[in-house]
Order: sequence, then structure tokens, then C-alpha cells
Amino acid sequence: MKPAAFEYSRPRGLDEACAMLSAEGDDARLIAGGQTLVPLMAMRLARPKRLIDIARIGELAYVRSEGDAVAIGAATRQCVIERDAIVCAEVPLLARVMPFVGHAPIRARGTIGGSLANADPAAEIALVAVTLGATISYRDGRTSGELAAADFFIGPMSTALSPTACLTAVHFPVWRGVRVGVGFHEVNARRSDFAFASAAAQIAVDEAGMCTRLALGIGAVTAVPRRLHALEMMLRGSRAEEGRVRETVAAVLSDIDPLSDLHASADYRRRAAATLLTRAIADSWREAHRQSAHAR
Repeated sequence: MKPAAFEYSRPRGLDEACAMLSAEGDDARLIAGGQTLVPLMAMRLARPKRLIDIARIGELAYVRSEGDAVAIGAATRQCVIERDAIVCAEVPLLARVMPFVGHAPIRARGTIGGSLANADPAAEIALVAVTLGATISYRDGRTSGELAAADFFIGPMSTALSPTACLTAVHFPVWRGVRVGVGFHEVNARRSDFAFASAAAQIAVDEAGMCTRLALGIGAVTAVPRRLHALEMMLRGSRAEEGRVRETVAAVLSDIDPLSDLHASADYRRRAAATLLTRAIADSWREAHRQSAHAR
């Protein structure tokens, strides 16, 4: 099929893009990489009357260190993030998941803002944003605002942004002055296809190998990516022994309400999430502990 007829605009800057979006309202859609929107338009599941192309707005494409956070512009392509030295050094969990985001041709066009705005429960970048407690910046007309990632995602393919708002950047917290390890696992039909379940972990340890700080999350299991604060509290101060971790993870995940669809049942997703999270925690603890041992 072919898309329904639409008008196309390429604004020169963010102010112009926001003005266009405010004027058009529900009839307009932003496009940057177009890796999700274009197929939806081709199937006529999306029929915007106007596309506003923000891919070439330079002020929306950057990666920079800002003290206790790394800021990434919404139009920054995923392949840039995958290779960026700042991301690798300061947000290792994001660097770890990037090779799992779609396939290489998708990452060459897709943007971080597009992935977040799409709000797919299985999206790896969304999982990292929620797990690390990232902050998402946006513009709505002339008004700027911020949302915690945990408040940004409100359901499958649904966010807290209004139809006239433009996601402008995401800020990932940086854990400084600690020995950090990260882990990520997902299960899918083929590598880099949509995940049926995924798990992410970032752990800091002290010189004795005790967990001093944890960020743990699961994706593709519930309607939105989910950070497991209760599990983090239970494992803080421990050495993340495999037996204890497995039992604690299983107990915490017994209370969640997983999705069920033609790809995976709710019970499968819960069991897969428990296994993947146990592995991610083990990987992150070992990585952090190796840094601790090398430091001595």
C-alpha cells in the first residue's frame, strides 16, 4: 500500500518546528528517522496530514557531558550513540544495549527521540531511560518542560506528551566516583528483533564487592518499562550471590502483571524476565567487582 496524501515541511530550527506543530495540532506528526512512522503510513495505520521533518535541526543532534548527566539531543541518530566515546565512558548501560536496538540499517536512520516517543514496551532505549532514572525534556509551543522517564511512558505506544509537544533531549544520570558494572539480556525470535522479555542492570560495588547502588529494570514484560526499586533495596549491601539473587528476583516478579500475546504468554514472560534479570545482575556485579580488584 501507499501512504495517504500529506504535506511535508522541513523547519530550519526548533522554534519553527514547534510553531508548525502548535498550528497543526493532531493533524501533524514529527518525523526524524521515520523507522516506525513510515511503515505505519504505508499501511495507512497512521494518516497525518502534515509531516514536520526535524532530522536536520542541528540543535537537536548532540551528545555532551553536563556534570552529573549526559545529555543527548532527540534527533541524534542511534548509530552515533552506539559509537560515542562519552556514552561509552559515562553511560555504559546505554552503550551496552545499543547493538540490540533494531538492526544496523535501522540504527543508521533511527533517532533516540523517535525511539522514546514511540513508547514501544520492548524498546531497549526506553528500558535504559527508566532503569537509570533519566529525565526527558520537551517543548510545547514556547513552553519548555521535563518529565522523569518513569512518568513519560503511560502505556504501550503512549506517552504523557501532548500532541503539540516536541521531545527535545534526554538526560541520563552519570554514576561518578564508584566502580560500576552493567548487564543486559533479552530474548527474541532473532537477534535485534522485538524482544519478548528483557532485563537491564547497573551496579556499583565497594572494595569488598558489596553492592552499594543498584539500578534494575525489565522491559517487554509489562505495558511500560519497569524499574524494580524494591529489588534494588533487597540486594543493596549484599555480594549478589546467585542463589539469593535468583530467589529474590523470583519473589519480586511474582507480583507483576505481565503482557500476554501471540508471541509469548504472561507466564513465559515472567519466567524469562526472572532468568534474564538474574543473568544481568550477575554480569554487572562481576564487571564491577573486576574493576574493584584491578583498582587494588
